[in-house]
Amino acid sequence: MSSTAIAMCSAGASILLIGAPAAKKEMAHARGLDRIVALGSLCFAIPLAVFGALHLSSPGFVLPIVPPFVPARMFWVYLVGGALIAAALSISTNIGVRWSGLLFGIMMFLFVAMIHLPGALSRPHDRIIRTIVFREMSFGGGGWILAGYAWDARGRGRKLAAVGAVFVTLALIVFGVEHFLHATGLPGVPLAKEMPAWIPGRVLIDYVTGAALLFAGGCVLLNRKTRTVATSVGGWLLLLVLVLYGPLMIRALFDPGVGVQVEGINYFADTLLFAGVILALAKAS
Repeated sequence: MSSTAIAMCSAGASILLIGAPAAKKEMAHARGLDRIVALGSLCFAIPLAVFGALHLSSPGFVLPIVPPFVPARMFWVYLVGGALIAAALSISTNIGVRWSGLLFGIMMFLFVAMIHLPGALSRPHDRIIRTIVFREMSFGGGGWILAGYAWDARGRGRKLAAVGAVFVTLALIVFGVEHFLHATGLPGVPLAKEMPAWIPGRVLIDYVTGAALLFAGGCVLLNRKTRTVATSVGGWLLLLVLVLYGPLMIRALFDPGVGVQVEGINYFADTLLFAGVILALAKAS
């Protein structure tokens, strides 16, 4: 393993250990499917620490993404890395989530406005950059849902969570359709990488995941059974992270290429974060 991969994995494992007591306490008071919802904060926080560690340990991977018109580009890479680590600590321990979730969401939407949306507009036929736009908006929306839930159940908190839910719902619908159009891709966040041919029933996995995402999006729009359905879909994605993305990440870590290792970790963390976003939606429903 490269030093970059070690740093990313160590950061994620550290947040898992730090946030486990808070998740255990929440699970002790939960019943039934709500035990899955109790894992949402950890699912959300662990990927933030992983991405933050990438920024801090190997800024060269991230620097090309920073727009050229931004001054002191390396400074912003390190600043974002530190901010992601801080947000991961906050969300995993349920301390100050109203601010960390709010600021994380603002940061994601700034990334969309400054980096991803201009790229999508310049390449309208590139489905990958379009998917990244909806992915980043869903991550930001998830942060606002967590902040709104932590704020209060009325007034500003409810409005903030409702705005966040809009962006998450958009991603659910778009990603659900993408699963039917590209039925051999890795499930969850439908990017370029495909499921290996040795995985049994890979087309069925994509169809089931796509149908689940579309159904969840429809339930949010109709305001019917949102908590139950979102919890079930979040649990399904969490299962895929464990049984599909986990082995693929481990396999990537044995590759000598640093880029392959980082890619394997990123796919694992991306899908885990999307699961956390959906569980946040369930929690606030």
